[in-house]
Amino acid sequence: MQPEDRAPARQWIAGDHHIHSRFSVGWDRSKNPPKPIVAGDAIYPIPMNALMGKFYGLGWMVATDHGGPNHSKVSADLAYPELLMSRDSVPEVIQFFGMELDTPGADHSSLIVPHSAHEAGDLVTIEYGWAKNETFPVDKTRNTEAKMIEALTFMRDMELPPLIFANHPSRSAPKGGGYGSDDPAELRAWNDTAPQVAVGMSGAPGHQASPLRRDGSINPKGSRAGYGNRPTRGGYDQMTSVLGGFWDSMLGEGRRWWITASSDSHINWREGGGDFWPGEYCKTYVWAEQDYEDILDGLRNGRMFVTTGDLICRLSVEVFALPKSAAIGGELLHATDEEVTVQIRLQQPRVPNAHGDWPKLRRVDLIVGEVHGVAADANTDHNPTTKVVKRFTEADWLRVGDEIFLNYELPPSQSDRYLRVRGTNTQELEPSEDPKGEDPWSDLWFYSNPIFLTVVE
Repeated sequence: MQPEDRAPARQWIAGDHHIHSRFSVGWDRSKNPPKPIVAGDAIYPIPMNALMGKFYGLGWMVATDHGGPNHSKVSADLAYPELLMSRDSVPEVIQFFGMELDTPGADHSSLIVPHSAHEAGDLVTIEYGWAKNETFPVDKTRNTEAKMIEALTFMRDMELPPLIFANHPSRSAPKGGGYGSDDPAELRAWNDTAPQVAVGMSGAPGHQASPLRRDGSINPKGSRAGYGNRPTRGGYDQMTSVLGGFWDSMLGEGRRWWITASSDSHINWREGGGDFWPGEYCKTYVWAEQDYEDILDGLRNGRMFVTTGDLICRLSVEVFALPKSAAIGGELLHATDEEVTVQIRLQQPRVPNAHGDWPKLRRVDLIVGEVHGVAADANTDHNPTTKVVKRFTEADWLRVGDEIFLNYELPPSQSDRYLRVRGTNTQELEPSEDPKGEDPWSDLWFYSNPIFLTVVE
């Protein structure tokens, strides 16, 4: 979907960076120290997760088990050997070693370790040194924002720096407003400290099957993603889904702050859990070659779009000020008197989604905001310049088979800007808060990561 002469071997590869296996253990706390109980929390072997990810169309994934008392030993002695076996068993899926870091001073984060001969040692070093729940007895001095800055400084300076994505960042937020364990100032501090490590957050968090019973009927008390206090909006965290909100405030500073989508799979909904299989509902597409290095590079540099319910399977967003161009995650340099042409090309799947549906794309929104420099207040969570400049409906696009083509001319500007694209199968102009008992298959959205438009003399 991107220009073929740019990177001939690259393609859109779907994946998931937040997946639990049976080594997200429970704990027998009658023992001293607590004894890990394999399959005490999540229940599936790593190869099972990989097989199901392959079945639902994934080409890459990350094993991200929870930590806990001395869990670094579980990571080294149990999880990593099974990951190696899984790579041999399901070679079609690129499988990174990682963990869901119990983040100092915050909620959880996906830690993704670059593939190398010393990947296991790199992960264990980070987990042993900084995971807040690793020590026994509990060391409260590890659970501070300063400790996370220390960890990020270490990770930034590693020979092969890992990646960090904040998981379900608003799940702990209180009712009525505000933030929980992850707040704007904290995430800015992460990005300031290690801008090539702390690169984003989960826009569409996992546990989206929470409203589903085993038979597929709806539990009217179930909250999508388990967000009981501050509901998701169209299945997306408020930090992503509020137009002109926190995400736009980060982009308005020119930060390369990307969003992802993940399953957070522990136990599938068909077996009484609240989760979809990896790839069954949420997908993060990365524009990359089918190898570890380029997929990680795509994640690090924002060559991604995300979707729920297989609303789309391909998305090209390109901007032109000829002869220059840029695509998702990139930057276009242009003069103040130049118009910028936006070309959007997307594709819907040729097969029904995992629910047996062929969701209808009803609208695509082109969103533009100004880049105005670093905010004076690190807790800033709004960008008033962000607007939907065009809402495309079926009457506005050219459809050729299962592909849709859209064009728009942005007028000249003296300001630096960014643009991003989203779309939905709903009639909502803005994603509203998801009520309890909402069928996740009825409310689908996709989001691109941004392109930056920078004015030059």
